[in-house]
Amino acid sequence: MKIKVTDRDGNKHELEGDTSSTLMEIIRDASLDIEAACGGCCACATCHVYIDKKWLNKINTMDDDEESMLDQAFDVKDTSRLSCQINLTEDLDGIELELAPE
Repeated sequence: MKIKVTDRDGNKHELEGDTSSTLMEIIRDASLDIEAACGGCCACATCHVYIDKKWLNKINTMDDDEESMLDQAFDVKDTSRLSCQINLTEDLDGIELELAPE
């Protein structure tokens, strides 16, 4: 399955992943510039991404912990999510996202 990531320099990357991974794990394992300091525990906001609007209704809804972490993040938008909280599913094959500024 593919995810399409735009990095902070505007470069586009097409990454491969499987349904046992979160978006954060796929981005991190591809050595893109994502800190993911807490390792996916929803305890920081260093895996903050912007999900392309056409994909928002296909991803799981945000829980209170994620919302709380995003409240502490910079440059938050309506499409902001923590990539560690989004599991790759068959419905997300081809999802497009952008890494948020550090």
